[in-house]
Amino acid sequence: MVRNLICLFAVTSLGFAANHPTTELRGSYVEARTADVYTGPCFANSEVELVGNLAVFGWKIDQGQWQGVRLDGLSVVAAVRANSTLGDQFHSSYPVKSYLIIDQKASIEQRAALQGFAKQMAGDLLQDIAGITALPIEFKVEGHSIHEARVSLTAGSLAAIKTRGLRAGDHVCSNEETWYPPLTRLDHAMPAYALDHRFNATADKALNASWWSPEKRSAFVGTFHVGD
Repeated sequence: MVRNLICLFAVTSLGFAANHPTTELRGSYVEARTADVYTGPCFANSEVELVGNLAVFGWKIDQGQWQGVRLDGLSVVAAVRANSTLGDQFHSSYPVKSYLIIDQKASIEQRAALQGFAKQMAGDLLQDIAGITALPIEFKVEGHSIHEARVSLTAGSLAAIKTRGLRAGDHVCSNEETWYPPLTRLDHAMPAYALDHRFNATADKALNASWWSPEKRSAFVGTFHVGD
């Protein structure tokens, strides 16, 4: 009787694992917006509801799988156009339209997994996806350490971010703080300086917005870890 119960448990466990593919992955993240995220109240109040409604963000999966699909070394990028300043706790930024860029190296199965991963990580920001495309994505973390905050991201000629760490000269009013949280859930995040931040909708009008917003304290770099 005991042996039969053990066998039944083993068969049931195998069946459960087969029907519930494993999700376990980790990697690096970068974002940039059209408003400062590390700033003082005087600067923040001058920007809120006027700018900060546009952003590019992306993930590079160092290793792992999403619902059983291996995604090692692949990236996914999103651009969003919100109704108002993203992260404003006093006014809603919705509705938000988004554009998703999938790593061109990914297989059809991996592309579907990358889209599912991005939608879960970004939540409502990717609720209304106006367009999806596959492009070559390059995501580099210089020094192999996110703590140096030197990250570069390019998605074809459509989107780009380049960051560096914040310096003493970036403190203008001497009471700066992290004014807005990152746009997605992260294990660790640091504000950074955006040397470059752009989205070019010339070739694809789905998002109906193009922007270039460099030289701002408008970026975050970080790491993520997702598991069942």
